[in-house]
Amino acid sequence: MATKASLSQRGGQSLQIQQHREDETLRSKQAALQALRNSNIQVLLDVPRSDVQSLASNPSAAGDWIRRNVVAYWPSVSFRYIAVGNELIPGSDLAQYILPAMRNIYNALSSAGLQNQIKVSTAVDTGVLGTSYPPSAGAFSSAAQAYLSPIVQFLASNGAPLLVNVYPYFSYIGNPGQISLPYALFMASGVVVQDGRFSYQNLFDAIVDAVFAALERVGGANVAVVVSESGWPSAGGTEASTSNARTYNQNLIRHVGGGTPRRPGKEIEAYIFEMFNENQKAGGIEQNFGLFYPNKQPVYQISF
Repeated sequence: MATKASLSQRGGQSLQIQQHREDETLRSKQAALQALRNSNIQVLLDVPRSDVQSLASNPSAAGDWIRRNVVAYWPSVSFRYIAVGNELIPGSDLAQYILPAMRNIYNALSSAGLQNQIKVSTAVDTGVLGTSYPPSAGAFSSAAQAYLSPIVQFLASNGAPLLVNVYPYFSYIGNPGQISLPYALFMASGVVVQDGRFSYQNLFDAIVDAVFAALERVGGANVAVVVSESGWPSAGGTEASTSNARTYNQNLIRHVGGGTPRRPGKEIEAYIFEMFNENQKAGGIEQNFGLFYPNKQPVYQISF
């Protein structure tokens, strides 16, 4: 037993570093939730990937998670959504656990009497679309649909939206020969894509409507889409500049109140990614989506 319990010096240091990081993450989360008390800021709370499998397999673990992370702060912290995993469908080995975890989290919320106040969903990126052009042909890939079809039924039965991370920037840099920069930045002077009776002047609407079309194909016509992330980098890559980032985010703010061609007049609930540049990420565009630098100085001026 002593042999099994012993650790090499290097291994012991690794465990200590990992534990330190986990403790720091926990303290940061607790500090953020404490700061949000009585702020009237609505919160989308993410279930970290490290918790998904245990929450899927153990209803009591889900109940404990809700007590520690939600009930302990409710109602002074206004939780709006719980996202069970972020961009785990379809390629992650955790994808199979998303729906069972969503059900257990929902049941835990129900036990606390909060199922009508807080909606349970998952966040996906637009890579779940096997077909996205034209928007009316939008369809989930077969790999994503295997997971999303039952999830969409769960969302529909509970009046919850699908959370979707929408980044025209990545679509643009992946296909600059066919996608123009003005179309990606909400700056096109006229219709760029005519899709039957639907006219598109910006790529954001085309992507969101492709998701709506995909939802309709799997019985989710009444499932809303919440844009849980969208933004443009200010540095670190092709067409990543403060000017383009300001243009995209300011135009996004102005645009979302009017809906999309497929859902005209229906305001889009959307969230800008992100508040701060992430100086601890690897270099490049991933560091540079923030509205502020880590020292709290603005990267550029923007009006809400």
